[in-house]
Amino acid sequence: MIKYILKCKNKHEFESWFSSSAECEKLKKKNLIKCIFCESAEVEKSIMSPNILGKKIFAKNTLYDEEYFKIKKNLQKIKKFVQKNFEFVGDKFYNEVREIHYDNKKNKNIYGTVSSKEREDLEEEGIELTPLPWTNNKEN
Repeated sequence: MIKYILKCKNKHEFESWFSSSAECEKLKKKNLIKCIFCESAEVEKSIMSPNILGKKIFAKNTLYDEEYFKIKKNLQKIKKFVQKNFEFVGDKFYNEVREIHYDNKKNKNIYGTVSSKEREDLEEEGIELTPLPWTNNKEN
């Protein structure tokens, strides 16, 4: 895994993780990397210093493990909250969220899945979505 600080054409900076440098470039060429603030696909890697760990620390992976498990624990809390307080509508999310948006009387919390095209269509209609990273409950 590699973490990059990315900067969009509007000078917004944000971090993102990739499986490799090549994977980052591949996604960038396909315009699949977008600014988390303005959705611009014109994104460049920002200058950043390398994270160099000593052999002793790197061998144990303690710094990485601690941060990883802290983040994973927080993501699992979010997942539990969503599962407890939102209704899962699966791949019907696109139609359900449009119904809720246009029928102001019907107000409920839902979560589910959408394709990239459906997401773009919803955003064009002014319907804001919040994608969530979903974690596996099992330990690796």
